[in-house]
Amino acid sequence: MPRLKHSIPAELPQAEQLDFGQLAGDYAAGRCDLIVVLGPTASGKTRYAVSLAERLGGEILSADSRQVYRGMDIGTGKDLAEYGSIPYHLIDIAEPGTQYNVWQFQQDFLRTYADIRARGAVPVLCGGTGMYINAVTRGYDFSEKTPLSAAREALPREGFPQKPFFIGTLVDRDTRNARIDARLDARLQEGMVEEIRGLLERGVPAEVLISYGLEYKFVTLYLQGILSFEEMRIQLATAIHQFAKRQMTWFRGMERSGALIHWVTP
Repeated sequence: MPRLKHSIPAELPQAEQLDFGQLAGDYAAGRCDLIVVLGPTASGKTRYAVSLAERLGGEILSADSRQVYRGMDIGTGKDLAEYGSIPYHLIDIAEPGTQYNVWQFQQDFLRTYADIRARGAVPVLCGGTGMYINAVTRGYDFSEKTPLSAAREALPREGFPQKPFFIGTLVDRDTRNARIDARLDARLQEGMVEEIRGLLERGVPAEVLISYGLEYKFVTLYLQGILSFEEMRIQLATAIHQFAKRQMTWFRGMERSGALIHWVTP
């Protein structure tokens, strides 16, 4: 995969060493009521969240805006085998071709979060879709006019977690981009193009797949003959690099709005 030139990267946050025993104690004592593992794509957040859930007796709620769709597996990087015996939720809950949105995610999260808590398990929210994370950890009211990233003085007590504990997975830019490139090539070899061709053949409109962005956008353009395979591959890698950078920008914005994120290097 050709490497791209970049400007000088912003300084990374300082990494911490978290004590999982203390975290378990804080949850048991009510000092936190949701553990959130967030980070840019290819930062190792899913593996970290699974390890955390194994130690704490947790279940994972996915905060990924595209993994909600059934049949969109390779392109979204579901890697369901990575969860092992850990229960996971909010994956494969919508049909491809529909437009699942952040309000629907909020409602599905609240219902699942309550169920996990009622069964005595520890809820671990894991993902990189910043809007989804903000919508459920900041008690966002969709009747308001304020942006999802805005600071809030108080959270409504209507089933939302009140004391989320944020963990961010760190990876330097060059390592992250190298992982993105290697993962993209692996997914192409695993049949990502065939997966997306199958969605088109099932009747999912091309414009809807393009609206899902990244892999689904560029591979659809390739299948339509608009891009060559190599053009698709290079433009897609560039788009994922840029997407990961925007994710980090969102998470640092959360910090500026008052969220305390404990950054770790998985």
